[in-house]
Amino acid sequence: MMETTARARTGSSRAFGAFEWLLAMRYLRARRREGFISVIAGFSFAGIMLGVATLIIVMSVMNGFRTELLSRILGLNGHMFVRGIGASITDYDAVAERVRSVPGVISVIPLVDGQVMVQSPRNAGGALVRGMREQDLKSLSVVADNVTIGSLDGLDEGGVAIGFRLAQNMGLTVGDNITLLSPRGAITPFGTAPRVASFPIRAVFEIGMSEYDASFVFMPLDEARAFFRTYEGVTALEIRIGNPDRVKELVQPIANAAGPCCDVVTWQQTNESFFSALQVERNVMFLILTLILIVAALNIISGLIMLVKDKGRDIAVLRTMGATRGAVMRAFFISGASIGCAGTLAGFLLGLAFCLNIETLRKFLSDLSGTELFSPEVYFLTHMPAEVDPGEVGAVVAMALFLSFAATLYPAWRAASLDPVEALRYE
Repeated sequence: MMETTARARTGSSRAFGAFEWLLAMRYLRARRREGFISVIAGFSFAGIMLGVATLIIVMSVMNGFRTELLSRILGLNGHMFVRGIGASITDYDAVAERVRSVPGVISVIPLVDGQVMVQSPRNAGGALVRGMREQDLKSLSVVADNVTIGSLDGLDEGGVAIGFRLAQNMGLTVGDNITLLSPRGAITPFGTAPRVASFPIRAVFEIGMSEYDASFVFMPLDEARAFFRTYEGVTALEIRIGNPDRVKELVQPIANAAGPCCDVVTWQQTNESFFSALQVERNVMFLILTLILIVAALNIISGLIMLVKDKGRDIAVLRTMGATRGAVMRAFFISGASIGCAGTLAGFLLGLAFCLNIETLRKFLSDLSGTELFSPEVYFLTHMPAEVDPGEVGAVVAMALFLSFAATLYPAWRAASLDPVEALRYE
């Protein structure tokens, strides 16, 4: 005690000196009769750790989910579409050349697309047919780099490429014939007769997005024009630009280059509701999970208040022997802040480790429970993505530290404002 008070007198008024650290660490190491306070401190540490880890994991998964969906949607559908108003684009090569001359445009691909009914001896269902030239299809890395069976070589000579899940559902593979039925058929006295055609399967691709793998069929541009009866025209020009986020800036220049008979549609307009829903869900999840950190901060407050009540006599003795109010306040501030800092660091490491191994953990838990934890049919993707954003992680860590420090201020002030005369009288 004499050594401690000597440090209190001579340890100077230096903020967070050895005396404050010694006192704070002794209070954190509770004795048997103070075990309940230690339990509360443990729960506070666990709450901060789980809150930080959960926020990092959820935000990273939401970021990865959005990035993966965006890369697959834009990788397959392009950033902008030029479509004819009320009719197909007949002079599409000339229009494509004018659009390519717009600064910022990387590629322009003419295509024909339409809804069809797919039939096989095993099953039937809907699909989206997209006709384009072989070299244009090979330029789509999301398709060309993910061909699992067969090859895209020689596709212009005839045949189609279909998604892996579509082939699986129909019981088809490379070399089999697939039957497509289109409502755009010949007009007869008895009504419109649907057009039916059979095509050999040359390739099977797997993009990794279940909705696309189960519904897309690619065929040569000339065969698509004949099948959908667009004759010498195409239904759209698919445009890719350097920066997809600046797509609105190029709408007017591209519309001027395409001409008055064409309409320009961006990927933001096509998928506006989908990505808006993702953003709202992400913000709501952040607010809900922040409550975990607030509850943990309240645990720190309650634990420190109980500690101040229990150590009232000790505080009074230290004050009479020379300890200043600032020293007592800093000691209790260190006690609470140490719990918050340790919990934040542990939560940061736990969340980062979880994000870096999330797919391995998902497979382990799926095998352990015998259930599909991330079904591709529900979540569109075949694997669970996680993208750690350093800015968001820094914001989560800063928020956890702020709540931890703020939670210690009132108990530390109560300890510093304790009257030593009154405390010793009632003790």
